[in-house]
Amino acid sequence: MTTPTHHSEDTPRMAMATDAKSPGSPSFSLRRLWSRIGLSGLFAALLALLIAVPILAVFVQAAGVSTDLWGHMARTVLPGYILNTLILLGIVGVVTLVTGVACAWTVTMHDFRGRGVLQWLLLLPLAMPAYVMAYTYTDFLQYAGPLQSALRAAFGWQRRDYWFPDIHTAWGAGLVLSSVLYPYVYVLARAAFLEQSVCVLEASRTLGCTAFGAFRRVALPLARPALVAGVGYALMETLADFGAVRYFGIDTFTVGIYRTWFALGDAAAAAQLAAVLLLVVLALVGLERLSRGRMRFHQTSSRYRALPAPRLSAGGTAMAWIVCLTPVLFGFLLPGAVLIRMILRGGTELTMARFTDLTVNTFILGASGALLVVGVALLVIHGVRHDRSGLATGAAKLASLGYATPGTVIAVGILISVGLAHDWAGWPVGAILGTTIAGILYGYLIRFFVVAYGPLESGFAKIGPNLEGAARSLGHTPLQVLRRVHLPLLRPSLLSAAMLVFVDITKELPATMILRPFNFDTLAIEAFRMASTERLDDAALPALVIVLVGLLPVMYLSRSIAASRPGHSD
Repeated sequence: MTTPTHHSEDTPRMAMATDAKSPGSPSFSLRRLWSRIGLSGLFAALLALLIAVPILAVFVQAAGVSTDLWGHMARTVLPGYILNTLILLGIVGVVTLVTGVACAWTVTMHDFRGRGVLQWLLLLPLAMPAYVMAYTYTDFLQYAGPLQSALRAAFGWQRRDYWFPDIHTAWGAGLVLSSVLYPYVYVLARAAFLEQSVCVLEASRTLGCTAFGAFRRVALPLARPALVAGVGYALMETLADFGAVRYFGIDTFTVGIYRTWFALGDAAAAAQLAAVLLLVVLALVGLERLSRGRMRFHQTSSRYRALPAPRLSAGGTAMAWIVCLTPVLFGFLLPGAVLIRMILRGGTELTMARFTDLTVNTFILGASGALLVVGVALLVIHGVRHDRSGLATGAAKLASLGYATPGTVIAVGILISVGLAHDWAGWPVGAILGTTIAGILYGYLIRFFVVAYGPLESGFAKIGPNLEGAARSLGHTPLQVLRRVHLPLLRPSLLSAAMLVFVDITKELPATMILRPFNFDTLAIEAFRMASTERLDDAALPALVIVLVGLLPVMYLSRSIAASRPGHSD
């Protein structure tokens, strides 16, 4: 009797469920979709799409208008933009790969006196912006600079007696950029070498491989994803650079975009140049995946012992120091000494009041931008964790393209978005985002969203799902769980993300210069403006402050890399 009764009660429910799943009932489908996305997931998707709007606006503007100027540029200056950009990419790619891998393998797989010092010294060039390097090397290598003056004094030469290379060329710019970008490869290469299993390396040696053979045939293939990623970061930074190439007079895409928009006043042609540059960026992002194809790179053993690090002889130690100290010398020590020399020799016209205003403006933008970017990244990643539809995840991936987008393109995209919003919908957003502090912060959000997203994602990955489940079982909403459970546990990740974003904002130049309000300057803008008018002594002090602020993440990265190998005992 019990069974028929139970069946008779469930039959209508089954019929109702069947009817609800029929095509004629869209309300259930919407309710089901909403249950999978949730409020936090929808909010995260909207925030991520808001970040991506200026990038999409560039393509909309580029596809919708055809101008005579674009055709003229395609016949005249565009081939030069392409050639100079390819030369820079080639130089930076080769030099950063060789330098980063050589230094990472030396300090990771060999034991010698001073290895610990070199491990963090190799990170110092990260604190040196490329445009500051351009100023310092110009002062050091020019005719009246210390190097040529010393050569003339030593050999009694006159100007016509010798030839000296001109650094204001594509090759000079490529070498300058490489000297500050190789740490991208070094950091990832060293982390990859630290994570490799001893068993694989030992097996290669038992099969007859020499130390160099094990490096070439085993260590390098296993580290390939990290190396390609590091070179990719360096190449994207090269594409995004504006200050160094413009100071050297090298016509690249970023310089062409700035010149087309502000000097020629053609927004459509600038958007078309920006769209071409974005396509190049997308090609670089997808190149690594296409190159790997179906290949997989992983360890076949879970044994992590101390890596074999043979003790080097005195000669080997000297060679290791030469290999590792050379990029540090040219990427940090020499430029830093030149900056100090320019400050000490005096003659600067920068008053204390002006310097204070520049520092305060830089701090306001850095602190406000860090709070905004970290806060948005936290909300987005929280929504991604609760979104089962994939909408927020896809939007977050789209927003991550902002880091690979040059600041010049982002600024142009924001200005185009302001114009499109006014033309299409009549929204007066220009008063909010057009050359205002809010516009600058919006540009920072687009450019540095991934910088905050990465550390927070790693921090969330270390929080077990049981903690959140326990909090939810006690009646807490997702936002309450975020505030009372996640935020206390994420404090180290939040601080590191905020620090990295703050330092990046301090060094950022093109987006700030384009989107800033009238008469609102930062240390980076002041240094660039002084150097552009050949007042290098005036540019030295703000440039040195930027470098000193950039040293903060160097210490953080050095400690993080040293602790990256499982079972390390350092």
